[in-house]
Amino acid sequence: MVKIINFSKRFSGELIVDIPILELSSGAYWIKGDNGAGKTTFFRSLAGLIPCAGDVEFEDGVSLKHSPIQYRKRVAYAEAEPLFPPYLTSKDLLSFVAKARNSAPVQLQLLTKKFGIDQYREKSCATYSSGMLKKLSLAIAFLGSPKLIILDEPLITLDENAQTILTAIIEEYIRDQQATILLSSHHLLENTELKIEKSFTIKDKILIASDPA
Repeated sequence: MVKIINFSKRFSGELIVDIPILELSSGAYWIKGDNGAGKTTFFRSLAGLIPCAGDVEFEDGVSLKHSPIQYRKRVAYAEAEPLFPPYLTSKDLLSFVAKARNSAPVQLQLLTKKFGIDQYREKSCATYSSGMLKKLSLAIAFLGSPKLIILDEPLITLDENAQTILTAIIEEYIRDQQATILLSSHHLLENTELKIEKSFTIKDKILIASDPA
């Protein structure tokens, strides 16, 4: 379970998102909102990439505020439009992250094969299409044993087969690792096979529960 407590994020004094309290058990959650509503800011804050007020903690007490290093080891984030150093290959990036997250070699091999990254793992990121970059970003997000996985627009540029593979992986991590998955998407997730526990909308700077449809 993940608990968000007195969370708020401001830029130049202007409030972007305010969440007094929110508890999320394992499962997939859909975060909606118009462009500019603050979804990506919210995600980047939860991932520990930008500072925020309040705290985010796991049920054993590990939190963003009081144990940031341990917290970040449990959180994975895949950006909507991932950017990687152009001179690195997917092999370089995956190997580095796998080592940092103590990912077993078999897990790295499986994710690489499932997303089809093995076909271009020796090529530099500068040669990748947007779809290839997206698949690499998603594979990185699932390395190790993350408890909170944040996927910003994960379906963008993915073909139908890759979307099916992603759905299966998400379900596997929820089932086997009791992971909490947060997704934003302009695609209609109710049209996929993915079970959404609950959906929320960021509107007027707050997060409100909304119907999945």
